[in-house]
Amino acid sequence: MMSQKAKVKLVFLVHEGSAQTNLKAVEKAITDGVIDAQILCIVSDKDSLPDFNKISPDYICLAGWKKIIPDKLVTDYKILNMHPGLIPESLDGKVENPDGTEALWNKGMYADKAIGNFLNKKSTYAGSTLHFLTSDFDFGPVLGRTFEKVLAGDTVETLYTRLKKKENELYVEALSKLTKNDKR
Repeated sequence: MMSQKAKVKLVFLVHEGSAQTNLKAVEKAITDGVIDAQILCIVSDKDSLPDFNKISPDYICLAGWKKIIPDKLVTDYKILNMHPGLIPESLDGKVENPDGTEALWNKGMYADKAIGNFLNKKSTYAGSTLHFLTSDFDFGPVLGRTFEKVLAGDTVETLYTRLKKKENELYVEALSKLTKNDKR
């Protein structure tokens, strides 16, 4: 009898008041067989964190979570975060937009403020970065970035609506690769 590989175990930490589109995109990708994983639990930022030692997730996925992650979790678990900015590969590095202009990191900003910053700074592109969390604030190894051209007349809502679709695709793509490469 051939043993089947155990599914990769995910936990999602979400913001209570958000649409949770990254979570919905991942749930659909799991149902469609694109991501070989199971979601152990979904925790709102209004709730207490579970005992991760008891549930042993392979990855903790942040989706709008608005609380500080305890250092112990950062060192003990692989935590994915979608940041509404373009995080460089090194703390002193820079990212270029597709047109060669410097991209905005938006360090320390939540989504609406970050999207507003792209507009206020007259950036040619908005973007997001999916990265592993480290103890360095809003920084860590990059799994992927997505860019969205800023259009004349864009508002925070119109720009973020377009960017959010690309964030959802990036989250699914990255988790699909991670779960396929996971050696269990």
